[in-house]
Amino acid sequence: MKEFLQTKQTEMLSLLEKLVNIDSGSTHKKGIDEVGGILKGIYEEIGFTVEVIDEPENGNNMVITYPGSENPTMIAVAHMDTVFRVGTASERPFSIEGNRAYGPGVIDMKASQVTLIYALKALKENSPGALEKIQIVLNGDEEIGSPTSRRVIEKYAEGKTHALIMEPARKDGSLVTARRGGGRYSIYVTGKGAHSGIEPQNGISAIEELAHKIIKLHALTNHAEGISVSVGLIDGGESVNTIAPSAAAHVDVRITYAEQAEAIDRQVKEICASSDVAGTTIKLEGGINRPPMVKNEQTIQFLELIKETGDKLGIKVTDVATGGGSDASFTSAMGVSTIDGLGPVGGNAHSVDEYLELPTLVGRTNLLAEVIRKLANK
Repeated sequence: MKEFLQTKQTEMLSLLEKLVNIDSGSTHKKGIDEVGGILKGIYEEIGFTVEVIDEPENGNNMVITYPGSENPTMIAVAHMDTVFRVGTASERPFSIEGNRAYGPGVIDMKASQVTLIYALKALKENSPGALEKIQIVLNGDEEIGSPTSRRVIEKYAEGKTHALIMEPARKDGSLVTARRGGGRYSIYVTGKGAHSGIEPQNGISAIEELAHKIIKLHALTNHAEGISVSVGLIDGGESVNTIAPSAAAHVDVRITYAEQAEAIDRQVKEICASSDVAGTTIKLEGGINRPPMVKNEQTIQFLELIKETGDKLGIKVTDVATGGGSDASFTSAMGVSTIDGLGPVGGNAHSVDEYLELPTLVGRTNLLAEVIRKLANK
């Protein structure tokens, strides 16, 4: 299959350039659906059937199945959205410098979309029967927590033995075998505005109330147990000489073990259940939305299969745990043997310096194809 893929490298880069040069931030439905339309056409050319699940606000999700596939044993998941605002693609379009490609979403995860497509193309040429064993979910909202696609992923992961999550490999080429879970909360505080010089006694500061909440929330962090709570965004007040009538905070929570979710959720709710500053009211939204991906015996067995495959291809496979979240958490929590980071190698995701290591594009596509072939023959 490697020889086949080497002849397709120019095609792969051409498709990658096309995808990177389309703005597809999580809130830009039009762009995500444009990317989805391109991918849909390619999958149909390969011979797959594509079901588009329309979403009114978020990008559409797609379920891709090979005709005649009665019992696919694998699910592959790849997201089409990025974190970048509209206009980024025209400001810094796809480019190549030396052995690296750059552009918004180039590694997270438009290169992975190319990798998945060409792994399947290689299999069609060499082991077409393997295509009946894999089902693919492409989603449009992973970067904002997969609010619409989670149910789709979980529906089609049911009954599968293996899940291949197409996030990029780490900078050193490692796959991901464990991820922290977590969630997000938003706190909205209402106080009472007043002139801070003329009648401050008539005001009730929403910012003061929010400050109490931030201190208490941050105190929930316990690094030794793998729990972190961080208020990453705050907003409040109307002017420097006004007692703040309103304030808001947005909270990121990370957990390492599933059993921590209930306790941390309860503690956040208890903190926000009553006011520290008399006269303020508090509204709390959100919750834990991703379970952790735990490295278990299933994961280890799957990893060994990939390592053996990599050894035969001259690719040394290593693995790592990471604090970031992905759709791997959903399949892992369902008991499906899950490996993440099966895309090509790159780094600096979500930044202006995001890059793909070009020499890994063909190699990691070949590795993915061979892993799918092995799993299909089990």
